[in-house]
Amino acid sequence: MVDPIIWLAFGAAIIAMLALDLVLERRTAGAVPSMRASAIWSVIWTLVALAFALILLPWRGGTAASEYLTGFVLERSLSLDNLFVFAMLFSYLAVPAKAQRKVLFFGIIGAIVLRLVFILAGGWLLDAVHWSVYLFGLLLIATGIRMALHGDEEIHPDRNPVLKLLNKTVPATTEYDGDKVFTHRDGHRLATPMLAALALVATFDVVFAVDSIPAIFAVTRDTFTVFAANAFSLIGLASLYFLLEGMRDRFRHLNKGLAVVLVFIGVKMLITDLWHVPTALSLAVILVALTVSIIASPKAAQPAGAR
Repeated sequence: MVDPIIWLAFGAAIIAMLALDLVLERRTAGAVPSMRASAIWSVIWTLVALAFALILLPWRGGTAASEYLTGFVLERSLSLDNLFVFAMLFSYLAVPAKAQRKVLFFGIIGAIVLRLVFILAGGWLLDAVHWSVYLFGLLLIATGIRMALHGDEEIHPDRNPVLKLLNKTVPATTEYDGDKVFTHRDGHRLATPMLAALALVATFDVVFAVDSIPAIFAVTRDTFTVFAANAFSLIGLASLYFLLEGMRDRFRHLNKGLAVVLVFIGVKMLITDLWHVPTALSLAVILVALTVSIIASPKAAQPAGAR
């Protein structure tokens, strides 16, 4: 068990990092982050996340450190696929590039809060009802199969029930006003499409949490490690988004690699009472599946007949 004071200190550190990200967002307000800046901050946040394993090593031991690293790689990989979904949402809503960072920033905050709730609930459920581990395993296998078979299907935000509700209940304009969520037109306060963008990102945050939280519980049951891996996988995601924007073809088969990972983890949960798959083996499977899918993607993106 991790002392509540440690939880509070860690939460404060996460808030501080988010605040730093917000300061950076305000400094670049009105400007699209450059590829160079996005690359630098993506590397910095990744190094910070990896450095946390060095804190865990002397504090909680090698097992906790290796489980954290495995969980971080898993959650970061799932986040990559999520970023491409966000890119499609932004394209559908024609969100200006200058306003996308704000949507991503608040989406990340929402994701961290949601995942903390899901982690605490999932940890309690696994401790209280042992057979729930089999339900989680089946859910991951079903998700993996669905991702493999339908990963390239287009997303239809117009069918989202939250968006439909907003369209019916909130007076809105179809025009953006910078990155403002609400604006005034002829004395009336109207929502801009930014509200729809935030609502869609929030609803997909819930969907992504349902997929990712059971997956990391197959790596470790320690709620602190699970939350730490999730939090660090999300911090700096906005910078990573702008770095990877326009590179979707280079990750064309990423969903296939993630599907293999999810099915593997689902099977791992189903056989947990028969054999505990070593953390090192889990990390190796995740890295190999993702590496193969990324290496294969540029070839798949070549025009037919290209040599």
